[in-house]
Amino acid sequence: IPVFQLTIDVDMERALALREALVDRAGESAKPTLSDVLTKVCAAALMRNRSVNAHFSPEGIELFPTANVGIAVAAPQGLVVPVIQRAEALSILEIASVRAELVGRARDNKLRQGDLDGGTFTISNLGMYGIERFIAVLNPPQAAILAVGSVEERPVARTGEVVVRPTMTVTLTCDHRTVDGADGARFLEDVKAFLEEPGLAL
Repeated sequence: IPVFQLTIDVDMERALALREALVDRAGESAKPTLSDVLTKVCAAALMRNRSVNAHFSPEGIELFPTANVGIAVAAPQGLVVPVIQRAEALSILEIASVRAELVGRARDNKLRQGDLDGGTFTISNLGMYGIERFIAVLNPPQAAILAVGSVEERPVARTGEVVVRPTMTVTLTCDHRTVDGADGARFLEDVKAFLEEPGLAL
């Protein structure tokens, strides 16, 4: 598969604050993680960039009207990718609940076939292991996969001064038969904008 990668750094201050506020509101429900915020943000960006929310096959390119986001999970039986269906229509708290159930079944080796079907895009997050950045392997027939690194305090330039900000690096791998460089760049631009100002994803 002819692939290319695009990488961008994101200021995570507001996304982290949003996640903390949602944890406070979750009560007895599943506590939202940063991956849940990313799932919602990616789903919103996929709705604006339909060429990234696609499958490639010898018969042609299929674009999807909904964002069925796969989450790469390291389970005892190996890597599995359960799918959060119609993520664009769910709140972050709803995504957290679905994700917790899917990951629980994955780790108990009780996933059903329906849990794995229909993915249109995948997120692979290794940030919890301290990995700063990496390139994820495409999950055919999907047209793209997002590799998510850790959030780290990094020095950055702001209005002529060096300040320390919580920063995360994400890398998008795309199937070039389906996604052009400009399309992938616009998708990442939206992901960055939605994470830095979460209200834009609503």
